[in-house]
Amino acid sequence: MRKNKNKRQPTKRKTASQTQKSKRPRSDSPKMTEKDSSELTPFEIFFQKIEKFSKLHMKDRDRVQEILQSMQKAGSKTLQVISDFDMTLTRFEYNGKRCPTCHNILERSDVISSDCKKKLQGLLDKYYPIEIDTTLSVEEKLPLMVEWWTKAHELLVNQKIKKDGLAKAVRDSDAKLRDGYKDFFDHLHEHSIPLLIFSAGIGDILEEVIRQTEVFHPNVKVISNYMDFDESGVLKAFKGELIHIYNKREGALLNTGHFQELRTQTNVLLLGDSLGDLNMADGVQDMENILKIGFLNDKVEERKQSYLDSYDIVLIKDESLDVPNAVIRFLTE
Repeated sequence: MRKNKNKRQPTKRKTASQTQKSKRPRSDSPKMTEKDSSELTPFEIFFQKIEKFSKLHMKDRDRVQEILQSMQKAGSKTLQVISDFDMTLTRFEYNGKRCPTCHNILERSDVISSDCKKKLQGLLDKYYPIEIDTTLSVEEKLPLMVEWWTKAHELLVNQKIKKDGLAKAVRDSDAKLRDGYKDFFDHLHEHSIPLLIFSAGIGDILEEVIRQTEVFHPNVKVISNYMDFDESGVLKAFKGELIHIYNKREGALLNTGHFQELRTQTNVLLLGDSLGDLNMADGVQDMENILKIGFLNDKVEERKQSYLDSYDIVLIKDESLDVPNAVIRFLTE
């Protein structure tokens, strides 16, 4: 009986190992054939490294490989990074608690009255489910998103917010950039890679967040909704055209001057957390390659397939910038 039992044990261990491999969530397409480490190319070593991130998913890994190899061949001088801010560069949650967006930072501060806070929360409760509703088309969402942002901005303007109170509002908030943010901002700066932050949030708050974390380097440009203050430093309106989550393409096309300056940077690393972020690079001239990395923070099961269909790499409930950092380091080696 012992002999029979001993003979069966290796088979059980092998089957368990095979089953474990088949359940790995890192990629939704076949993996490369295993090789001895001495036979691997630098690219294969890098790609195996990022596939070890348990929260990383890909629909078409061959396409991701092709894009990365082409971008690496072109060199880091042709690279630019375009990123959303709220819930992309900032954390979605920390210790089980939702982190604030730029708007939330103001809403939760003492520069806003309790009545205004209730009204802003009511807008969030009404419109956020619409924003992430997978059964509605972008066309159906567009007027509702404009309605949301317009009403929120009107409420904020009526609060007569003082410019000198913004720094304290940020300092007192629970806003947090994703883990690895310093490596992300510093490495891009060291290699003179332009970073365009494209946000439907509030530009003044956004800038204050990255300024207080000491990563607001000269290579960073922000396109967002900026406050307009009167001569006494009191908010009187918001400047320019409204930027919301689903009109970033139009915002990109309005900033042709920025993209004209970067016409030699024809390879793009795009980071976003919504399907509305996918068009942020539409103003890039003569684009050769674009690698799209999407953070799926919420309503995962309902939205996973649409994200896999839209982004090259999807990071599910990942509160770090580890994968973007690994990609950037690979492209700058």
